[in-house]
Order: sequence, then structure tokens, then C-alpha cells
Amino acid sequence: MRPSRTLARLAGLALLLALPAAMAAERVQVVTSFSILADMIENVGGERVEVTALVGPDSDAHVYSPRPTDARDLAEADLVVFNGLQFEGWMERLIDASDFDGPLVVATEGIEGSAAMADGHDHGHDHGPLDPHAWQDLGNGEVYVTNIRDGLIAADPAHADAYRANAERYLADIERTDAELRELLGEIPEETAVITGHASFGHLAHAYGLRFLSPQGLSTAAEPSAADMARLIDVIREQDVRALFHENMTSPAMIDQLAEETDLPVAGTLHADALASEGEASTWLGMMRHNARVLHDALAEPGQGGDGDQAHDHGHDARDEAHPDHAH
Repeated sequence: MRPSRTLARLAGLALLLALPAAMAAERVQVVTSFSILADMIENVGGERVEVTALVGPDSDAHVYSPRPTDARDLAEADLVVFNGLQFEGWMERLIDASDFDGPLVVATEGIEGSAAMADGHDHGHDHGPLDPHAWQDLGNGEVYVTNIRDGLIAADPAHADAYRANAERYLADIERTDAELRELLGEIPEETAVITGHASFGHLAHAYGLRFLSPQGLSTAAEPSAADMARLIDVIREQDVRALFHENMTSPAMIDQLAEETDLPVAGTLHADALASEGEASTWLGMMRHNARVLHDALAEPGQGGDGDQAHDHGHDARDEAHPDHAH
């Protein structure tokens, strides 16, 4: 009797240990290009998805070089999601090189006006005329969420109702966060310029009536020239620039150099193209709130507005100033 009981207990233990792996295998396996999309997919998919981000938090998707194991992960996926607008050009090449033949979601498909974010300067990198950082405008959230929801339904139609319900809850969260941002950013005077490492905030500038300048273009792949830096220093000295900001996944050296040249403080770190590994900015909506608070704490003047809609009416075309070349 004793040996039989022992064997039965061991068999039960083995079953318990095998359950998590079995449950994971039953989930929809989703592979995506970078951390911000991974968070969106987890919100829409909930407990029914297992998400793999090829480029993780605090890492730069612009300069990522795919590994051989990435092609294998794609081949085994039930669904693949990427941003598009040439943000991660390597992703399309990786998909072509893999044997993946399932549903494919371009998360920005349907976003109008992306070309309007263009500055017309490519600085030798391959982004083309589009600003791919569309997640920086929460108004684009519905397109992202709807595309992801439809992709999950295509991959797992049996749970379509759950994905629709999750998407509705997430869209309500996005709407509340958008209202918070309009309150905070509406208190920043319209003439204030925001200096960051690379031109990744054009959609944020357009949506919330801000004005961004940066020494690097839309991608971090190319270093700014000495002439670019000199022109930006001239603009900083001529205009109402009160603070500089680091970005979480790019080198702080350029901003530190600008701080030394202009005697301006570095007021904090903004998150542009990647989530943080931990803390508030480890989710997309948390990242947007974090950025708004950092900007507000450094630049706001209470009484400047804050009623939301005024953020769109600052009276200048923020798109035209989202890059230092417009300061020529």
C-alpha cells in the first residue's frame, strides 16, 4: 500500500507541474515587434494570449538586429502584430524569411494623417516620409485596439466575445487617460519648446498642442551632424526653451551636450519608443501619463488653460517644428 500511495502522490505532483505549460500552450501565441504593442495586445487578449515582444522594455526597436530564433518564434506563432509605417522595417523582412502563414496585423492600418507628421527630411535613414510613432496620440488608440482585436478574433474566433469586451474596457481607459493628458498639457504655455533626443513626439505635439525640437530625426539609427547640433543650440538660445529631456532608450550624451552648451537643466526622462522595465511607464497608458506629468512639472504655468480642447488650439503648427531642421 505504501509504495502505491507514493506513486500516486508523485503522479499528482507531475500533473500539477505540467498544468501551467499545458495552459500556456492553449493560449493564442502572439509575436509582436516591441514592448508598447505587447502591452496593447495583453490588454485586449487578457488571459487568453501569450505575447512575445522581440524588442523588450527600454530597448530601441529602430536599430534592432533580428536573431535566428526570432524567425522560429514567428513560424510557431498564431498571430503576428507589428506597427508599420516603416517603424520596424526589419520586421517585414523577418516575416518574409519565416514560414509564418497566419493572421498578420499592421496595427497602424487606417490611421489617417500619418504622412502629415512628415518633416520631409530623411537624414540618411530609411523611415521615408512618415512619422511612425502614432501611439503617441491617444486619439489613435481606437485604430490600434480595433486592429489588434480583429486579429485576435481571426486567430481565435471561439473567444471573439471576450476580445470584444476587453477591447471596449481598454478603449474606455484610453479615453479617460486622454482627458488626463489634456488637463496636464493644456497648462503648458503655447510658446514653450520641448527638447528631446530624437523626433519621436510629432503625433503627441499635434494632438496636444505642443512644440518639440530634437537633434536627431525620426530614427535613432543616424547621429545628428555638428551642423544640426549648432542650429539647435541657436534655436534654444533664441526661443523660450526652459528645459531639456532625456529619452529612456537612447543615449543621454546628446542632451547632456546640449545642457552643457546652453546651461539648461535636464528636467526628466520621457519614454518614446519603448516601455520602462518597471514602474508607471511599464504600460502604454502609464507611459503616456508619466510623460505628461514630467512635461507638466517642468513647463506648466497654472492658468494657461487645462480645459482639454484648448490643447489643440495653441495657434501654431506643432508638426512643422517637431524637428530641428525646421529651425533652419
